[in-house]
Amino acid sequence: MHDNQTVILKRDVEASVVPVGTRVTLLAGETAHLTQALGGSYTVVVNGNMFRVEGKDADALGLVSTVKAARVGGQRRTAPEVEQVAWDTMKTCYDPEIPVNIVDLGLVYSCVVAPLGGGDTYRVDVKMTLTAPGCGMGPVIQQEVQHKLLESEDVGEVNVELVWDPPWSQGMLTDAAKLQLGLL
Repeated sequence: MHDNQTVILKRDVEASVVPVGTRVTLLAGETAHLTQALGGSYTVVVNGNMFRVEGKDADALGLVSTVKAARVGGQRRTAPEVEQVAWDTMKTCYDPEIPVNIVDLGLVYSCVVAPLGGGDTYRVDVKMTLTAPGCGMGPVIQQEVQHKLLESEDVGEVNVELVWDPPWSQGMLTDAAKLQLGLL
């Protein structure tokens, strides 16, 4: 990890303002304090404001982007295997303000995998929520889940739906998340 590292931006880079999600451009030469490097994205503080930088732009921070590995042996996965991969993939998605993945935060309510037309690939339907309905980062996190799930060779279609019932509460945190956040 690269947490708590100070870097000089190597080039202009698009980022999302945390927590509102507005897209802005951070300029080359600005000093960025890296506060979180989880799930392939980066949370930085520039001029006292917090931003999320996507993993594909790691080079702007002077870092190397990580590329997801393809399936082992080229074998097509079964629906239960694709579902497990989907859950594992979602565990690489993080709220930029909280150092716990969205699955352990209890934000993902369901993940359903079904074969698509020809049976070569699968559709993944995810229902998830946010810690607060007004969170501007919701669409950013929702899009990250969709993009990461679509990286799997076995997935041809993804639908990520934000739902508000039941409302999220701290009781939905896994024990691992509670421990990590100092709540146990």
